[in-house]
Amino acid sequence: MHSLPAPRLVATDLDGTALRTDGTVSPRTAAAFAKVEEFGAMLVFVTGRPPRWMGGVVSTLRHRGVAICANGALVYDLHSERIVESHLIDVQVLEEVVAQLRANVPELAFSVEYEGGFAHESDFRLGSWDRQTTAGSLPVRRTLTSRPCAKLLALHPEMHPDELHATVHGLVGHLVTATHSSGKGLVEMSARGVTKATALATLAERHEIKASQVVAFGDMPNDLPMLSWAGTSYAVANAHPGVLAAVDHVTAANDDDGVARVLENLYR
Repeated sequence: MHSLPAPRLVATDLDGTALRTDGTVSPRTAAAFAKVEEFGAMLVFVTGRPPRWMGGVVSTLRHRGVAICANGALVYDLHSERIVESHLIDVQVLEEVVAQLRANVPELAFSVEYEGGFAHESDFRLGSWDRQTTAGSLPVRRTLTSRPCAKLLALHPEMHPDELHATVHGLVGHLVTATHSSGKGLVEMSARGVTKATALATLAERHEIKASQVVAFGDMPNDLPMLSWAGTSYAVANAHPGVLAAVDHVTAANDDDGVARVLENLYR
């Protein structure tokens, strides 16, 4: 039995953390999320996913909770399925970042996530989620930087994600905030200073919730700002080594309902 008061806010990453490896929400996890709200606590999904990838999660959880998407760039109301807040990379910065990266790492291919939809270069290798959408490739490279975006993604065919992140941060870290959340050479960039933590802190403050009253769950480097900010932090057992080293506690892996196990103990 947990001896401390139950947290007022639960913040959890989705892919690799609360979701199974196949991207589904287990019945046990869905029940644990429902219990959080039954206790009057706030449930926030804090994810690198764009809103257009949230449909299955929204329906499974019956429009429960709030989502902070695109690593903090977009706040998505799950009840109305609308973007209610955005923090975008402006066009001038976007153009400069792409130009700097092209000049120094010519093997990179780019895609961008807008408030509504995405666009990608023809040599950007799409993941399974994006292959299911109707957006096509954009061979005219400058088209990608024609309007503000929530997230710029850079894909390298061979480089390790930690190495690529360090390279990108060194080149354009003064212009954007770079992170990564997958096992491939893919770096995700948000507007400078925008992270999962900044968006979550703003949301918590609006509801008069302190960081000490928040428990957060994650598995990848893009979760680190959120995990550092929250009063109590958990990594799932399958997390990135850097995340495992940074958190207060480690729970079971995502496929073993690690998040649900903690929540069942906190809200009982």
